[in-house]
This record gives sequence, structure tokens and C-alpha cells, in this order.
Amino acid sequence: MYQTFMGGLAGLPLAKHGKSRAVNAENPYGEKGKGGMAESVLGPSRKGAPCIKGLLPGSVTTLAEIEGTGVIQHIWITVTDHTDKDYYVLRDLVLRMYWDEEQEPSVETPLGDFFCCGFGRGCIVNSLPVAVNPTRGMNCYFPMPFKKKAKI
Repeated sequence: MYQTFMGGLAGLPLAKHGKSRAVNAENPYGEKGKGGMAESVLGPSRKGAPCIKGLLPGSVTTLAEIEGTGVIQHIWITVTDHTDKDYYVLRDLVLRMYWDEEQEPSVETPLGDFFCCGFGRGCIVNSLPVAVNPTRGMNCYFPMPFKKKAKI
């Protein structure tokens, strides 16, 4: 029987048979059954509290902290296009990713740059690894494996 390993981006369209977890502000550790607990205007079990509110300038917030072996396969983030004092949200928010208890991040970049929206400007991106829609939903499909822990 002939088998081909479809690692990297080549395997994106293939079915996966692993365990899936959603990580958001309501469930930053991706615990089974802990997402969608808060009720929203859409009703219960609809990821009622996915947003991080009240970020202060210079603050650091953990978006996800996952213990054990795994692969991050999809990141979806939306942010406002400006705050009361600033139109450079995509430049001012810095994304850092740590793998396997690293002290220094493997990824450290302005949020917009990570999603192909450089110079602090939102743009439409339509590609296999990154997609940004007109309403600022930013998606990344780069497979990001880790052995012991992932922290974003």
C-alpha cells in the first residue's frame, strides 16, 4: 500500500482524526466542554464570552495556554480598526508564541503583520495559509506543532 505523508500546508484539505479544542477568552486552556458556557444574545452554548475586553496599553494577556502535545491548526482573531486614541491597532497589538516552555518567543510580531496586514492597515487576504475577510476576521492555517506546551 502506498502512503504519502502530507505534512505542512499540503495536508490542510485532508480530514484530521485528532481531538479538537476551541480556545478563547472564556476557555483559555482549551478544556473539553468549557467553551460556550456563557450565555449571549444568541443563546446558550454559542461562545457567549469569546472577547477579551479592557486591554490596557502595555499589558500582557494570555490568549491560549495548552499543556501536552498538539498542533495549533487554526487561529481566528478579530479586532477593532481603532480605539478612542489610536488608529494603529494592528501595529500596536503584539503577538507572541512560545513553544515547549521557551523563555523567549518563537514568534513576536505585530498582530497585523502576522496576518499579512502590514503598516497598520487592514486588507483583504485570500490565500491558503492566511485569510482576512472584509470585516476584519483574520485567519491563519499554518500548522504549529508543539511537544510539551503552547502559550500565545
